Amino acid sequence: MFAYLPHLIVALLAGVGAGYVIRKQVAARSTSDAEGRAEKILHEAKEKAQETLNEAKNKHQELLLDAKDKSLKVMEESKREEQTRRLELTEMQKRLEKRETMFDTKLIEIEDKKNLLETKEKQIEDAKGEIQLIRHEQAKKLEEIAALTKEQAEEKLMAEVEKISSEALMSRLKKMEQIEEEEVEKQSRKLLSLAITRFASTQCVETTTTAVELPSDEMKGRIIGKEGRNIKAIEMETGTEIIVDDTPGAITISGFSPIRRQVAKRALEALIKDGRIHPARIEESVAEAKKELATEIRKAGEEALATLGIPVGSIDPKLVSILGRLKFRTSYGQNVLQHSIEVAQLSAMMAEELGADVFVCKKGGLFHDIGKAVDHDMAGAHPEIGYNIMRKFGFPEELAYQSIAHHEDKPRTVEGAIVKAADAISGSRPGARKASFEQFIQRMEELERTASSFDGVEKVYAIQAGREVRVFVTPERIDDLTAFKLARDIANKIEAELNYPGEVRVTVIRQTRVVEYAR
Repeated sequence: MFAYLPHLIVALLAGVGAGYVIRKQVAARSTSDAEGRAEKILHEAKEKAQETLNEAKNKHQELLLDAKDKSLKVMEESKREEQTRRLELTEMQKRLEKRETMFDTKLIEIEDKKNLLETKEKQIEDAKGEIQLIRHEQAKKLEEIAALTKEQAEEKLMAEVEKISSEALMSRLKKMEQIEEEEVEKQSRKLLSLAITRFASTQCVETTTTAVELPSDEMKGRIIGKEGRNIKAIEMETGTEIIVDDTPGAITISGFSPIRRQVAKRALEALIKDGRIHPARIEESVAEAKKELATEIRKAGEEALATLGIPVGSIDPKLVSILGRLKFRTSYGQNVLQHSIEVAQLSAMMAEELGADVFVCKKGGLFHDIGKAVDHDMAGAHPEIGYNIMRKFGFPEELAYQSIAHHEDKPRTVEGAIVKAADAISGSRPGARKASFEQFIQRMEELERTASSFDGVEKVYAIQAGREVRVFVTPERIDDLTAFKLARDIANKIEAELNYPGEVRVTVIRQTRVVEYAR
């Protein structure tokens, strides 16, 4: 076996060598093939890159050509637009030059006319001076001829004309006044009747009662209390006076303020119903009554605004409460809040017919008597108080003025005259107001006394429940012209000094009786 070993080694080495050679050849062949494929791939890539580059160059050249074409078109269009604008500017400049030329021509014409007018004006002034000089010379010659001055001649002429034409003048004056009064009365009656017919409301006289009914006369002692402590507590809390007299089943509350009287009445009614009457309970009842009354007052003001279609939000809440206080205020027995609503509605209707400001008339009519809500607590007359209240809450002057206008002789605005007329209509309706017998007699006496205070008045009679005053004058002292003036003076004095509902007619009667006997 060992004899064959060398041969095996030789054979093995020969096989290894042959394998190596074969492997190297195979490896060389594989490398050659890989390089060939790589070169092929590289060559193909280069060709594709070259093709892509050529295509990009072609597209770039096409884009450049398109851009150049578009830029050329834009440049051509801009040149055309520039030429068009230049033509337009040239035409505009020509028109302006033409207008300037026309203006220059007109200015020259105006200057020539102005110079001509100045010349004529100077000539007229010179002529006026000459005319005045001629008139002065003529007047001087007439004065020398008549032996009278100008003033003396005028006075003498007027005296002669008055003497000759006084009767005709008086007749003409009466006729003109009668025609004017008839026409005005006709138109006013038509307007007022239309407004009153459209606003037809029931009338009932309201009075503020201050009597509190009691279940029995024994309750009077409980209200008075021990040593009068209960009644003193009520009077101190409410600011009123409690009158306990012999009237069966009732006590009376007295006080200037209607609000305080209402608080006292409600508190007493609550105490009587509860049965516990002592100072502490009285204080609680008065506080509760004030809260209830404040709520009712606010609701009354809101309801009044809603009735007239005025937005509640447009009025200050404090002013709404002041308006609601008028529910417990009366004037000659007429509820002032209801009266204010009626005045507002009548004013708005008349304003529609006359073409006046409906809003000012309606709102001014509602608040025209707002001063009466606090006139018991503030000094001054209710028109001025109302004016100050409305101005304080931001009302414009034309609205605030309505508080004063309805008491002025001649309101300065149409709306003021309308509110004044509506106030008179509402107050003078049958059943709207009433007065006691003593107040009625006092008003009649004041009317007669006021008319009798003038010179030349012989007798005065107040008739028709104070709606008319008939004045008889002495004919020797009062002539017809003076009678007209006397009637106006008496009416003005009544308006300025007296308080009365509606209007008062003043009739001055001058009568001359001549008696002669034929025998």
